[in-house]
Amino acid sequence: MNNRLGRFLLFVFLLSGAASRIWAGEAWDRVTQTHELRWGADATGGAPYVFPDPDHPAKIIGFEVDLMEAIAKRLEVRSKLVLVPWDQLVPALLRNDFDVAFNGLEVTPDRRNVINFTQPYYLFSEQITERKGDGRFHIFEDLRGHRVGTLSASLAQTLMVQDGHITVVPYPSPVEAYKDLGLGRIDAALMDVPIAAWYAGPDPKLENVGAPAGEGLYAGGLRKDSPLLTDKLDTAIAELSASGELEAIYRKWSIWNDGQGKLKGKLAERLKTSEVHSLGRYLPMMLKGALVTIGISVLAMGLAVGFGFLLCLGKLYGNGLVKVCCSSFIEIVRGTPLLIQLYLLYYGLPNIGIQLNAFVAAVLGMGLNYAAYEAEIYRAGLLSIPRGQAEAARSLGMTHSQALRYVIVPQAVRTILPPSTNDFIALFKDTSLVSVITVTELTRAYNVAATATYRFLELGLMTAVLYFLMSYPLSVWSKSLEKGRHVSVH
Repeated sequence: MNNRLGRFLLFVFLLSGAASRIWAGEAWDRVTQTHELRWGADATGGAPYVFPDPDHPAKIIGFEVDLMEAIAKRLEVRSKLVLVPWDQLVPALLRNDFDVAFNGLEVTPDRRNVINFTQPYYLFSEQITERKGDGRFHIFEDLRGHRVGTLSASLAQTLMVQDGHITVVPYPSPVEAYKDLGLGRIDAALMDVPIAAWYAGPDPKLENVGAPAGEGLYAGGLRKDSPLLTDKLDTAIAELSASGELEAIYRKWSIWNDGQGKLKGKLAERLKTSEVHSLGRYLPMMLKGALVTIGISVLAMGLAVGFGFLLCLGKLYGNGLVKVCCSSFIEIVRGTPLLIQLYLLYYGLPNIGIQLNAFVAAVLGMGLNYAAYEAEIYRAGLLSIPRGQAEAARSLGMTHSQALRYVIVPQAVRTILPPSTNDFIALFKDTSLVSVITVTELTRAYNVAATATYRFLELGLMTAVLYFLMSYPLSVWSKSLEKGRHVSVH
């Protein structure tokens, strides 16, 4: 029976692998057979590119939606949108999740090394945004020495990382970045002009300052094994530009400017690959992220141990109200995702006037979450001590607190320590979740480097080695505690 099941699972695996390779070649062949052009984009905070219609949230609108509809019409196929997080557009494209990435995808040297680009369809610049009346920022160099938010995996992020003198805070969407700027959690933001105009422009707390800096190009991204589809899209974009339809779409969305006239000269420009950058330039950022990971882990575990012990005592020995409060806290925290708790602490509390910086929110969120689990470990350890130990202590004239301190707790420690150290190891790895609230720990540093270079394997192995080097000593310590767990007390 097991052999049959094994052969069946192997057959399914091979079949799924074969199915995934059916369209791994020229994407135009798939498009012509299905009459469907799949394109990837992110609708989260994606205005004016791709975003839900405020009046009909189920409908996706935006200038790139209109543009892809126009392109698909010229190719005589249907346009099908595949929603993907923006910083995962290129990895998803390489996995063959869709045929073309088309979502303000900036042409960068590192991207040219892994994918092909269509002819560019929009020329953009970078815009600095600060809090109203700040007055410190006018040009790119003014950002040095400050915390600056931007869109993860964007050209702005790459430029600031390469500068080396700016503390870059990447966000999954511009909404969070501009919210944090308004709250003072970051000093400025650097985004593409259409994003800054759409989100920061109407915000009374913010203002776009200085002239837009530099120039960049948006183009569709395709796998390198699809030159025919690339040519088809090039032709469609050129025709839309020549007919004036491209300009009409941009004017509809109020993003047309005189700079778009330069595109006519770039439509014939073939974008070439460039040299592969060394990973060594990202090593300092990775090491700094590792130090942040260690700091959060140690502080959060300290909070978890202290608060967890208080929760345990309250649940075991408190009065009725204290027991209810402690039990409720433990069950609520253990019954809700840590990710949601971090979001509530960082993004939710400002709505009631409580503002925490990212590092404090990370330590507090991780510490309170693990305190609930530690409390149950401690409770189990204390209850494992025979009742006669407490009774003997009381017969010697000890108070209840003295019996706990000198008799029960010291014996329970042997039972508590091994699972607690295992929790420390788990917490150490769970710090990767705090990247969602802009803390640049090791996993976020890896994501920044990997989405800039698309060298996921090398950087992933480097990150795994760093995590192992930091967590292995804890594992050794935990095993040594487990070996001594059953040593008798004399």
